[in-house]
Amino acid sequence: MVRKIICALDTGNLEEAISMTRRLSSCVGAFKIGHALTLPHGLEVIDRLQDAGAKRIFLDLKFHDIPNSVALAVREAARHNVWMLTLHTSGGPAMLDAAVQEARAAENEVNLVGVSVLTSLDQHTLTDRLGVSRTIEEHMVQLSTMAIDCGLDGVVCSPQEIKALREAIGHRGMIVTPGIRAAAGEQHDQRRVGTAKQALADGADYLVIGRALTHCDDIDGALAGFGFEGVTA
Repeated sequence: MVRKIICALDTGNLEEAISMTRRLSSCVGAFKIGHALTLPHGLEVIDRLQDAGAKRIFLDLKFHDIPNSVALAVREAARHNVWMLTLHTSGGPAMLDAAVQEARAAENEVNLVGVSVLTSLDQHTLTDRLGVSRTIEEHMVQLSTMAIDCGLDGVVCSPQEIKALREAIGHRGMIVTPGIRAAAGEQHDQRRVGTAKQALADGADYLVIGRALTHCDDIDGALAGFGFEGVTA
């Protein structure tokens, strides 16, 4: 099993997601789900995917609310045995602290990872539309370091910021990287992308790959195209 790969199930169709899980469960280390599946089917979708072979579920709902509301959300996610979940670091220290306290009190281990700048954003949008004067890298380092200081287990970043974040947080937290593309792969709606080989070399712990796996007929060929032959953890 290539445990560094988190497969994104980007579909709202539960039966399709179950089929993808059954087909890919022996090839990847975890499955990421988001609003497309949880809004129509509730968190019970996690149980269905686990029954289909998903040993680890990454719940990517990017919680961002007042501290008490986020703590309650983390508690509910923990009840469904999620392996990892996301929070927006811009919610601030009080929100992050509340999430950490709830996660540590859970019976099952839940890894909290912070999201600072979405991979769909570029510098123009961050500066001119959102009013953030820092560069993307500076902004991510600032928010990600704060998140690790608050006790989060890791952070999310694009391939382009891995080196800077690894240098900033050292080995205090994991780095989860979306925006992974094969050399000839399409970018889709993401702006800051990179290859699996370079992301791992720069210090990423987990790589999120979606359509390139879920929509391919030759999974072994797709994995080889990403350079994953023999890359396990």
